[in-house]
Amino acid sequence: MNPSTALATVLTDELIRCGLREAVVSPGSRSAALAMALFDAAAGPDARLRLHVRIDERSAAFLALGLAKASGRPAAIVCTSGTAAAHYHAAVIEADESGVPLVVLTSDRPPELRGTGANQTIDQVKLYGGAVRWFADVGVAEAAPGQAGYWRSLACRAFALASGAAGGRPGPVHLNLPFREPLVPDPGGGPGEADGWWPDSLAGRPGGRPWTAFAGSPAERAAAGGASRGGASSGGVLELPWTERGVVVCGDGSYDPAPLTSLARAAGWPLLAEPSANARRGGTAVAAYDYLLDSPEFAAAHRPDVIVSAGRPGLSRGQLALLRQPGDGRVVRHVVLNQGSGAWADPARSATDVAGAIRLTGASRAPGDAGESGWLAAWLAAGTAALRAVDALLAQDEELSEPGLARALGGLLPAGALLWAGSSMPIRDLDRYLAPGPGLRVLASRGASGIDGLVSSAIGAALAHQAAGGGPAVALLGDLALVHDAAGLVLGPGEPRPDLCLIVVNNDGGGIFSGLEPAAFPGPFERLFGTPHGTDLRQLAGAVGLPYARVRRAADLPGALAGAGPAPAGLRLVEARTDRAAETALRDSLRRAAAAAVAQEMRARGRAS
Repeated sequence: MNPSTALATVLTDELIRCGLREAVVSPGSRSAALAMALFDAAAGPDARLRLHVRIDERSAAFLALGLAKASGRPAAIVCTSGTAAAHYHAAVIEADESGVPLVVLTSDRPPELRGTGANQTIDQVKLYGGAVRWFADVGVAEAAPGQAGYWRSLACRAFALASGAAGGRPGPVHLNLPFREPLVPDPGGGPGEADGWWPDSLAGRPGGRPWTAFAGSPAERAAAGGASRGGASSGGVLELPWTERGVVVCGDGSYDPAPLTSLARAAGWPLLAEPSANARRGGTAVAAYDYLLDSPEFAAAHRPDVIVSAGRPGLSRGQLALLRQPGDGRVVRHVVLNQGSGAWADPARSATDVAGAIRLTGASRAPGDAGESGWLAAWLAAGTAALRAVDALLAQDEELSEPGLARALGGLLPAGALLWAGSSMPIRDLDRYLAPGPGLRVLASRGASGIDGLVSSAIGAALAHQAAGGGPAVALLGDLALVHDAAGLVLGPGEPRPDLCLIVVNNDGGGIFSGLEPAAFPGPFERLFGTPHGTDLRQLAGAVGLPYARVRRAADLPGALAGAGPAPAGLRLVEARTDRAAETALRDSLRRAAAAAVAQEMRARGRAS
């Protein structure tokens, strides 16, 4: 066995022992040893992992990100040397910001070729800077004693740091692997194919155990018969005195929302949950809370004394305004739950406490009863009033609007379904209008909130979701997101395909900008921000062999989601065409209607009191 093949084979074997089950490879010569080792591991009835191949490295990296985000288990990505590795960078940044575990394996030229002008050679050392939990330049493989132990130990450390099992926050790690030729196994076997040719054994620990075990790693959890998502919670338990005027804010993240929903219920506090927090349930979850925060009158009259937040909040400006200290000399106690192994989100720089968990003290009655709390009742009643006003306005138009689409999806997706939310307007429409059904899981790339790789990430998330026994998957994306990652639709004939319906809102450009400050400058606006592209989505779907449908009314949605028959429908594209100007006007009308309803509700409560 030549040194490059030995390194690739041992590294692959050890990563699998640690718990690796998904790997994504892009074609290239310098990575041949790794690619072939992964191919062998994924072959036959005794396959030890699932292998995916993508031509575009950016799509490959975001596919792996989706796989890892949905499964909670590190996925590996493998590329050749040169600019291929640079195309991983955006996904590495997203994984870093959102705590998604990735093992990035970049193949490289050996040291003697670096800095010489050799073909396809760039400086890959610490290529991703501080965006990775750990970096190692592995060194060229040599037939020397101790190499197998080094490689296996290295693989275990990388996997543990990526998964969070070593005690830190989950995220990406980067191993840079310089390979000397030969890059493929020795032809025809011979003495080079026998372990006896190597100075010492290449075998791992007996019984398939990892070289180094970490408590809480995927391998350890599998041995114990269970699994969990993300890293362990850190931080102490904070005793928090109960007060009536409290609020629980749940931002995006892979944390367990159950303690937050339980806290809100026990304290009688309104729960304001972003869609991808998967916490919008229970009797204290406030419908249409964004409209309440948009109302200066409501926000001023309902300033909390205590805020408890978790995940990464900040999807709306109103939410950020709520998190800020009031600036009048009064200090609102803001407790941020540190549920990400040493990391917490405080975008408003307003946190007064950071804790791993909260123990509520001092409640003299059962505060979870909404009838006992005028504070909670006011939030719930205002949210209900806003939502009724919104629903009444949406019901007036038979044509499917972007808010109407987001509103309808919650009632159409069954328990166990996955909804992947695109950045920009889709996630914000879901935040305002989604009424999630029981058992619906919502995921989004909210770490860096980029537009890139969303098609690939949705495919990866759907594959992992369904491999774990989950139901159908839907992605709600904008047209720019689809065009930006159109390469993610290109799947080879042997590649795994999920049951995933890609619903694309096509308003021929960047709809979110129509509601932001650049819209006040009509001269440069359309070219610089509106960015119309004129792409025919039917033809795009046909070019990559995907079934296509167009929906015009809400009544069209059930059939489009179901596909062509009772069997899993596979990957397909559904287009909803809208007009940017009309949608901006509709959102303004919805905002005014909701504001009027909230104001009326406040007046009615004021008269009643």
